[in-house]
Amino acid sequence: MHASAAFRRQLLAAIPRLRRYARTLVYDPAAADDLAQATLERALARWRQFDAGRDLVVWLLCIAHNLHVDEHRRQSRWRPLEADEADALAHEPAPPVDVGLRLDLVAALRRLPDDQREALLLVVVEQMSYAEAAQVLGVAAGTVMSRVSRARAQLRRLLEAPAGRVSPPLRRVV
Repeated sequence: MHASAAFRRQLLAAIPRLRRYARTLVYDPAAADDLAQATLERALARWRQFDAGRDLVVWLLCIAHNLHVDEHRRQSRWRPLEADEADALAHEPAPPVDVGLRLDLVAALRRLPDDQREALLLVVVEQMSYAEAAQVLGVAAGTVMSRVSRARAQLRRLLEAPAGRVSPPLRRVV
């Protein structure tokens, strides 16, 4: 049976927030659109499981997060950068200065660990409460608070780094 008209209207209204969140998870716009599409397909297939007392956006972002984590697990493994890779990154030219900032905010966000970036973006960009973000991420609210705090501190360090200083290499997806 097809989803109710009310559910479909709510789903359509939530698409911009879903797409924005998908773009924060994956930086490629086409991959983000694929993630949003897969989320919508899953939501429509399971629309009867949605509790009308819940926030639909939180439910959709939870689905998107889980799909992203599943895909990440399937396609990649984390490993530390090799010495020559770290050296190559250290000698990359600095991004152009924009209003006194040496690092672009997007580049700094990309350097954050996924768990911190996701928590920060849910709370700051999506303006979710810590409890709502915890529900999306499947962790305790205190964990979200800790991740957001660490993400903010790391962003400050990255954006305020002295000229010429390169932060230690972070792990990257292989």
